[in-house]
Amino acid sequence: MKNTDKTRKPGRKKPAPRKQLAAVQSRRKGFWRILLRLALLGLFLLAGWMVYLDAQVTSRFEGRRFEVPSRVYARPLELYSGAPVSAAALEQELALAGFHKGDGSRSGSYQRSGGRFLISSRGFDFPDGKEPRRHLALSIAGDQVQNLQVVKGPDSAIVRLEPAQIGGIYPAHQEDRILVQLDKLPELLPAALMAVEDRRFYDHHGIAPLSIARAMLANVRAGGIVQGGSTLTQQLVKNFFLTREQTLLRKGNEALMSILLELHYSKSDILETYLNEVYLGQAGTRSIHGFGLASQFYFAEALEDLLPHQLALLVGMVKGPSYYNPRRHPQRATARRNLVLDQMQQAGLLGEADAQRARSLPLGVSDKASFSQNRYPAYIDLVRRHLARDYKEEDLRSEGLRVFTTLNPAMQVAAEKAVTETLARLGDKALESALVVTAKDSGEVLALVGGRDPRYAGFNRALDASRQIGSLVKPFVYLAALSQPQRYTLITPLQDTRFTLKFENGTVWQPKNYDGLERGEVPLHQALSKSYNLPVVRVGLDIGLAEVKSTLQAFGTDSAISDYPSMLLGAVAMTPVNVAQIYQGLATSGFNTPLRTIREVTEAGGEPLSRYSLQVNQVADPAAVHLLQYAMQETMQEGTGRSAYNTVPRALALAGKTGTTDDGRDAWFAGFSGDLLAVVWVGRDDNGATPLTGASGALPVWSKFMAQVPQNSFTPVLPDGVQYHWVNVQQQALTDEQCENARLMPFIIGSEPKQTITCAGALPQKIRGWFEGLFQ
Repeated sequence: MKNTDKTRKPGRKKPAPRKQLAAVQSRRKGFWRILLRLALLGLFLLAGWMVYLDAQVTSRFEGRRFEVPSRVYARPLELYSGAPVSAAALEQELALAGFHKGDGSRSGSYQRSGGRFLISSRGFDFPDGKEPRRHLALSIAGDQVQNLQVVKGPDSAIVRLEPAQIGGIYPAHQEDRILVQLDKLPELLPAALMAVEDRRFYDHHGIAPLSIARAMLANVRAGGIVQGGSTLTQQLVKNFFLTREQTLLRKGNEALMSILLELHYSKSDILETYLNEVYLGQAGTRSIHGFGLASQFYFAEALEDLLPHQLALLVGMVKGPSYYNPRRHPQRATARRNLVLDQMQQAGLLGEADAQRARSLPLGVSDKASFSQNRYPAYIDLVRRHLARDYKEEDLRSEGLRVFTTLNPAMQVAAEKAVTETLARLGDKALESALVVTAKDSGEVLALVGGRDPRYAGFNRALDASRQIGSLVKPFVYLAALSQPQRYTLITPLQDTRFTLKFENGTVWQPKNYDGLERGEVPLHQALSKSYNLPVVRVGLDIGLAEVKSTLQAFGTDSAISDYPSMLLGAVAMTPVNVAQIYQGLATSGFNTPLRTIREVTEAGGEPLSRYSLQVNQVADPAAVHLLQYAMQETMQEGTGRSAYNTVPRALALAGKTGTTDDGRDAWFAGFSGDLLAVVWVGRDDNGATPLTGASGALPVWSKFMAQVPQNSFTPVLPDGVQYHWVNVQQQALTDEQCENARLMPFIIGSEPKQTITCAGALPQKIRGWFEGLFQ
């Protein structure tokens, strides 16, 4: 019988029950639900992260994008027929302002042939208006400008050259840049940059996937990084917001932020920011950012004046500023520049002939980096202290202010040379010095040296070395006395003899002269010019310590002054800048002028913020000061300052005073001509003894400086209430000019001697003098 039962063949699966199918479908749906939820969560997190990144992007771009340092400028050099400047000083100032030698036809260049100069200025935006570009021809003869001609440009009798940048006040991160605007740049620069770094800059939206894919393929084939796919926007994001670490997270943030940046801002805004942000080199601790500063740093030229081969070098350096540094690696830099020129030619930016000519040119990099950091650190230190009166440090570091100072570069160089060369000649390596130079009539600080190494940005002795001033105090003691003409005149006899003071606490003080000698009776003018100690103490005690103290304070000292008689011999501690301040009043006939280093401060765009005008306060009777100036001139002719004329021309009339403290610990000299006041201190930082005096230590520094710079003689202004008389000092009497021992001296009217003496033979001498005058 046939078996009709259907039997299952071995190996066949039994159809899954409906429950099993439902379970599988449920698991699949669950997986997709989880996946969907994860995706939604991821999108939510991504959206949140995009919001965070968007805030980061907009907050930086909407606010102040760059912390721009304040730039500090020297005073501009004014050229006009008769302007006092030597040929060497003019060339020196041109070099400091970034001019380079050439044929004098190209902007920012000059040509010198002996005393003949051809100069092409760049123009400059001064606080009081723009100085246009000019092509100048002039001659220097007798330390004066002659035959000034404006060959090209607006004619003017007075031409200001752009001032040298002498330093800056930098942000804490030490980034430096000169901001540029896209619409004021040479069109070739952004075009060349895009040709090399991002040809589709105006077509993409922050990232370029095809460029990234091509770069990845090229890198895989090469087995290393040989090509980058980053757009200019990505490079800006990396430099502006992110670190340089090579991680997927950083690259992802870079791409997202690039897209966001392009959503919010125009291509022009992004490109301009890139041109100002890109890193292009290093100057010590200061980093060079942006093409504006790089142009000055490498070529000492304004960006708009660069030639195609120079622009190509800067564009090429974007890839690696250190690797292609033209000063350290000129061959690499040349090869990279030429590659950029090739790409510029391929992009149609240069014709074949122009590109070939550009490739044949040298790099054209200046010998020295322009805009070195704080050429004169001691002077910048004083500028910062003056600025601190009106500006916050944060604003000085970040707002890009322009500070126009009073520094005279030629005088600064002369001051530094005087200090370094004189200290080297003195031989003691432990000796230090400070030198302060001001304009006699305006109080402008023209030069300042803070130590034997002028480039050292450490302890500034001109501002912070508070040392006893010794005999520099004596003019103020005598001024207080001469302000009482009924009691003291220049011929008043003083006792140069020893005496002893006993104080209530039992201590005894017995002053003595530096040489230990006593001269009996001496006239006041000689006591000052020879710097005798005993007479000045007697005078100071007579008029009262309070009167001397009041005189010093009126002239601007901020130092503590003791009430002890030793103050009369200079037991008063002052800094060289403070000494310059009080001597300024002596040089200007009793009209105290606060020292200033700043003329004007403007915003980065040129809008004026502060102007520091001349201030004058009368602090003493000009008549009494005139008498004192006579004695200080005598100091230079007959007294302790006479050795200055071993260096300075005898025809240059000067006035001054030496100062020495016990054991030669401090050597001082303060003096002035018709134009300049200079104060010098020489000593040791440890206050150790030296064999020096004011005449042998400080005066040589002062004399060397004064001999280097053009200036006029000091000719005291005769004030109302003063008359000159011929007198016989020994006999305290008026006399005739032809008499023996006759001396012409000033007196406050009414204080001249009442006695008159004559001399035998006076008439024949007068007749002889009259005849001699006929034939002169």
